[in-house]
Amino acid sequence: MEHQKDALAGLRPPTAVLTRGFDPRLSVGSARPAVFRSSTYVFTSPEAAERAFQIASGRADPLPGEDIELIYSRISHPNAEILEDQIVPLEAGAREAAVFNSGMAAIMTALLTFLKPGDSLIYTMPNYGGTRHLIREFLEPFQIRSIPVLAGQWSEMEQAMASAQRLRVVFIETPANPTLVMTDIARTAEAAARHPDRPLVMVDNTFLGPTFQHPLRLGADLVIYSATKYLSGFSDMLAGVALASDPELIRRMRARRILFGNILQPDECWLLDGRLPTVPLRMNRQSKNAQRIAERLVEHPMVRTLHYPTLFTDAEQIKIRLAQCEQPGAIFSMELEGGRRGAFEFLRRLKIARNAVSLGGVETLACHPRTTTHSSLSEEELDRCGITDGLVRISVGIEDWHDLLEDFRQALDGI
Repeated sequence: MEHQKDALAGLRPPTAVLTRGFDPRLSVGSARPAVFRSSTYVFTSPEAAERAFQIASGRADPLPGEDIELIYSRISHPNAEILEDQIVPLEAGAREAAVFNSGMAAIMTALLTFLKPGDSLIYTMPNYGGTRHLIREFLEPFQIRSIPVLAGQWSEMEQAMASAQRLRVVFIETPANPTLVMTDIARTAEAAARHPDRPLVMVDNTFLGPTFQHPLRLGADLVIYSATKYLSGFSDMLAGVALASDPELIRRMRARRILFGNILQPDECWLLDGRLPTVPLRMNRQSKNAQRIAERLVEHPMVRTLHYPTLFTDAEQIKIRLAQCEQPGAIFSMELEGGRRGAFEFLRRLKIARNAVSLGGVETLACHPRTTTHSSLSEEELDRCGITDGLVRISVGIEDWHDLLEDFRQALDGI
């Protein structure tokens, strides 16, 4: 497959994602990848088996252009290899990828690959509730010091970096979930590069990437996705992906993946791979829908505040958005009149949009973060992060935006 990569080098992402990493001759001439459900693989020779185990165990590195035979599907399998090759062109600056059976599996594997007891981790708040729960309930008891920093507050980030001992990871989620506050990736990466510990900068890019935000080009070391969301796009599967410019980071994560057994299964790899060519198409439609709706709903009398990148009023947030985002994305949050009662009534009256957690699917979803996705946070944390009783989060789909706007307006009118 290495010779094919060389032949296809230089292709633009929309072409590369359909051609890279797949040879029809290895799939009986099939124009698109088949599903390989085998759990174990036959070696061509005892020497090939020995070499495969040397590489898989980390006792040796593959030579340039060397084809390593497969061993066992917990280690890798054809559909994972195809998907990992074909997803790389979507992420600007990436050279290598690893796939996992959920976004949380990708986050957990990344953190447990590069952190050990006694190390420090800085992370932005608010973030996905599962990430916060993993840090507080799993990593901290293993003597990994975690330092929360409010998203968009650079002075807090500077103080945290200055005080951290054995700082190994700075974990950013930007825009923040669910307040859409942005963190400056380039500035964070520059500060990390100057830090004596040279911590890795990891970015959860689920909200805007890989179409609208490119963390690796801004200096981040690792980009992580819940591929369940925009990469898959149909709310019917779980998957996670990690990508990096430095292949060694992914190699180390794959070694941990072997131990954890959390590789993405063949059927899901096949499904996800088939959806990659439409990621920019779907995300562009969703972003245009969201922008049209948000910029109209902001004027509704029942909307106290509407959080969306094109509606930022803070000068620093506007600066970050213009510097690191190509489009504003398909998620917005609204602070509604009436607090929790108003938010619940709004959700109850929706007819097209569905009251459900998750995001990034072709259908529009709405939820109440304070009582669902972020309910594990303390009252103090929720208040500090701006996740109020009246806040609802909207993930806009590909429906006709006029219909969605009418649906939101009638639900707001009924509060």
